[in-house]
Amino acid sequence: MDFETVVLSIGKAIDAAGVLIILVGLTVGTVIYLKGVFRGQDTRATYRRYRQDIGRAILLGLEFLVAGDIIRTVAISPTFASVGVLALIVAVRTFLSFSLEVELDGRWPWGKPAAAGASATRDGTNT
Repeated sequence: MDFETVVLSIGKAIDAAGVLIILVGLTVGTVIYLKGVFRGQDTRATYRRYRQDIGRAILLGLEFLVAGDIIRTVAISPTFASVGVLALIVAVRTFLSFSLEVELDGRWPWGKPAAAGASATRDGTNT
């Protein structure tokens, strides 16, 4: 096996791990959500937790997918064109990750954490 084949295999394995993380997260989140619904738990809280669980799974899976892209691009074919495409892919995935993080936390990352007993609003301020 030559270096390129090994690196491609590693990159594909990391991509597969990212997809698997997303699928497992969706499955586990859905099972937990359905258990909560059938047990008669608060619908809003159960749904909010479901969205957060799925969001976390997607975030972690995206991190693995970006890592796989970086490994394959930088180690195999570091041309300006391939690095440019990689930069675009990483930018899009970073934007998605950032958007999901804001959605999950309900505040901007640079905002103050919510005080105990206070809830953060959509614009990142505390109530």
